[in-house]
Amino acid sequence: MLILMRRAGESIYIGPNIVVTLVSLDRNRARIGIEAPRDIPVDREEIAKKKQSGIEPRLKGDESPSDEDDESD
Repeated sequence: MLILMRRAGESIYIGPNIVVTLVSLDRNRARIGIEAPRDIPVDREEIAKKKQSGIEPRLKGDESPSDEDDESD
């Protein structure tokens, strides 16, 4: 793993098409901006793991009924 130190406003380039910018630091949290082509997926770790396991992540505000609600009596 490559570990780099950056200050707020500084960027890291990954290849010619991806730019990762440290937007801000606040206590134990870093805000990171990522510029990448739309065809390259950029996911948080927990979402990527769900996709790998075949579980579709639910979007915030998704009110679609679950499979359990579709059962007929």
